[in-house]
Amino acid sequence: MKLHYKAQKADGTFYEGTREAADKFALSRELRAETETLISASEAKVSSRAFLDLRKLLPVFKRVPLHEKIIFTRNLAGMLSAGLTVSRALGVLERQTRSQKFKEIIGGLSKRISTGENLSQALSGDSAVFPTLLVSMVKAGEESGNLSNSLFSVSEQLDRSYALQRKVKGALMYPATVIAVLIIVGVVLFVKVVPQLTSAFTDFNVDLPLSTRIVVAVSDFLQAHYITGFLLVLGFIASLLAIVKSAPGKRFFDRALLHMPIITPIIKQANAARVSGTLSSLLSAGVEVVSALEITADVLANGEYRKVLLKAREAIQRGEPMSEVFRAHEDIFPPFLSEMVAVGEETGKLSPMLKETSTFFEAEVEQKTKNISTIIEPVLMVVVGVVVGFFAVAMISPAYSLMNAI
Repeated sequence: MKLHYKAQKADGTFYEGTREAADKFALSRELRAETETLISASEAKVSSRAFLDLRKLLPVFKRVPLHEKIIFTRNLAGMLSAGLTVSRALGVLERQTRSQKFKEIIGGLSKRISTGENLSQALSGDSAVFPTLLVSMVKAGEESGNLSNSLFSVSEQLDRSYALQRKVKGALMYPATVIAVLIIVGVVLFVKVVPQLTSAFTDFNVDLPLSTRIVVAVSDFLQAHYITGFLLVLGFIASLLAIVKSAPGKRFFDRALLHMPIITPIIKQANAARVSGTLSSLLSAGVEVVSALEITADVLANGEYRKVLLKAREAIQRGEPMSEVFRAHEDIFPPFLSEMVAVGEETGKLSPMLKETSTFFEAEVEQKTKNISTIIEPVLMVVVGVVVGFFAVAMISPAYSLMNAI
């Protein structure tokens, strides 16, 4: 791939350039051989006049669920520790997997290895499927001669990250379901129930209060312009997604997530758990601290956390402790993380300290996700009560006027 990069020369000057390389780590090794230091790198944008770039769609078609990758990594580690060769273990996994898509991907790995590539090179050739964390851990395992241990370690880390994601999503599933049901019931009421009541009020010429007129106006719009309304909703959702995916929108959304009640503490502790756990796995596998920080930054979704890790990488390159960087950003990282990193740096046991930190924050997230339903449930009940109460008052008030008129 073609990478646009920023690097520092031996005399301390910075410059930018573009170069072909397998990945950022290969580029870093090439520059290091030239006595230069890679600062940052990203895939260079390729201008194309084609209306549809099929390469952009490739990751979508090659997407494999994370739990399948975890099972693949764990089973591969087990077979390698039992004495099977990599090519034979991949052949067994190719026959065992039920997913035709993943079967083809594993077959591609086998072909690459049969041409003389090692496992990390084969995995890096399928970067749309296999994360950088897995590739780096495998490479470290190949260099140290403990490939099976590295695979066990990365499968454990991926499994913990997957479990953390499920807990957070599970905590938000209940309120999302209630809101979705509330919207569906509201649409049915506006389309089916309100028109029948409105016709009765019109026949008897009843004066309608403001709340009723609002409900009737919404109902009339949905009936007369349901296609327009549907398109407006789709347009709003598409616009929102486009804004979130844009660079300014992504930055705004990442910052907004760190200033939301109830959700923000969970996000901070979940990211702290992921950072400490990933760093611990990489360092224990023998990956250099600078590379480990860069890889960990790549696996994080929130750009604010990536910035901090890249600052920590630059601090390490300058010979400064990374605990100071975490301490300077305790607005997004809990203070406990910076303290544990500082202790790990002082004692030379950074990886074990980070693993303990990850375990601590995972337990905190688990407890908070259990409590969140208890907190959100009364809030949702109040919201549902207000909506139902408004609708009831809007429809019952004219009914009383109608009964008095009769």
